[in-house]
Amino acid sequence: MRLRPVAGVMLRQFYLMRGSPVRVLPLFSWVAIDIVLWGFITRYLSAVSGSHINFVASLLGAVLMWDFFTRIMQGVTTAFLEDVWTRNFLNFFATPLGISEYVTGLVATSVATSLVGLAVMLALATAVFGLSFFSLGLALVPFLLALFLFGIALGVFASAVVLRLGPASEWMVWPLPALLSPFVGVFYPLSTLPSWMQAVARALPPSYVFEDMRAIVMGRPYAPGPLFGGIALALLEILLCGGFFVRVYRYAVRTGLLARYSAESAS
Repeated sequence: MRLRPVAGVMLRQFYLMRGSPVRVLPLFSWVAIDIVLWGFITRYLSAVSGSHINFVASLLGAVLMWDFFTRIMQGVTTAFLEDVWTRNFLNFFATPLGISEYVTGLVATSVATSLVGLAVMLALATAVFGLSFFSLGLALVPFLLALFLFGIALGVFASAVVLRLGPASEWMVWPLPALLSPFVGVFYPLSTLPSWMQAVARALPPSYVFEDMRAIVMGRPYAPGPLFGGIALALLEILLCGGFFVRVYRYAVRTGLLARYSAESAS
């Protein structure tokens, strides 16, 4: 894989944002709203519950983690959708750009944009609501890594779906994190779920993150083994989703779908 084409994909996204500051606003606006809203909710719960539970760490920390995952996933798909909206695929692939280089460029763009959102979330949560997020210590690294890897996998998968079904299927991308959230136990233990939902949760790396994070916040011992298993699972899902994207791309080239890509190309 060559780094120059990857940098070219990233540079295009940079020029898009520089030329349209409106594109920059969503990088931190929605995450700021989430942190402020949930921050006041957790402050209220702490005031009225009278319990020893630290709602700021357990709930606001979970919101921050989930927003980080969502930004990673949507960073990949938004960069891809920019090419959908402008019908720019032929311009890209008329060059010697490889499909792996294109996908890597999308992922690198997502990393850059998500770091902006993460910095805003940490600044607000720490300065306004006193969330000591780094009190998690070194456990924070595998937590963020598992969410980061799964966010990439889901973003690549969603982009492949849109490439195969056409721009009209864009509506399927945005609700994906919300559809997964009941299964991964963002705000509650997985033991509260019915058995069939727990079976689904075992295939989703974020479920291991939130279970272990709750154990640390509540002062309970936890075994890091399942979390590292979740990281390995996320790596496997990246490979599967990457292969799925390549297969869809080859189908689009073989059938001419890439050349006639439009809002009507859903078949």
